[in-house]
Amino acid sequence: MQWMAWTTPTAIFFVVIAVILITFSLLAIKFPETPRVGILRIETTRGDRVFITLLGSAFINLIWLGLEVAPQPYALLACLVYAAAVFRWV
Repeated sequence: MQWMAWTTPTAIFFVVIAVILITFSLLAIKFPETPRVGILRIETTRGDRVFITLLGSAFINLIWLGLEVAPQPYALLACLVYAAAVFRWV
């Protein structure tokens, strides 16, 4: 894998994403759910909320980098708050 700069943070990122996808796939099999309507007024499932969370977290991190608000690890806290809000109200 010399064609890609695999660093420890990069590997951890992809492993975490893989674990999240596997976990939510197993949850969908074991505990099927019906879509619910939240603050966006669209039907969403767990998978939809995971996607919305990942997409929003990417934007939070990009904005954090662009505005140089604080050290980048603090963006993780903002992303966790965002994730909690998405799973609660979306």
